[in-house]
Amino acid sequence: MNLKQKIYNHYLRVVHDRISMLQKILDELKESGANETKSTAGDKHETALAMLQIEQENKRAQLQEVLNQQAVMEKIDPSLSASLVVNGSLIKTNKGYLFISTALGKAVVDEINVIAISPKSPLGQMIMGSKEGDAVLINQTTYLIESIE
Repeated sequence: MNLKQKIYNHYLRVVHDRISMLQKILDELKESGANETKSTAGDKHETALAMLQIEQENKRAQLQEVLNQQAVMEKIDPSLSASLVVNGSLIKTNKGYLFISTALGKAVVDEINVIAISPKSPLGQMIMGSKEGDAVLINQTTYLIESIE
């Protein structure tokens, strides 16, 4: 398995883990809400129930965001390679590896530091469509593209 495939698998696992965690939290909140409805403590009960509902909405929004990230990841074919930077490209730069996919942050795969960035991020927008040897300047930092997978 090549490095790009390993990185792709790592980030896909990160997304799946986040989905599982958020679904578990939502299930626990639902159960807490069900227990809360059995109470008859008046204002205190209503406040606790309202807080639970707000928390559920926040977690549902987070879950939707992660499901969107999963959809982006599942559209990527890590076996494909292009001569230009496209969604799904693994780019080796003078500043490290960038994986163009969705904003999933830093990771270490096979002792190599990599950052998953969105093509919609400022750096992602600047680097999309670039080729080996191109340089991209953002925030007084120059990223020289050494290779693209």
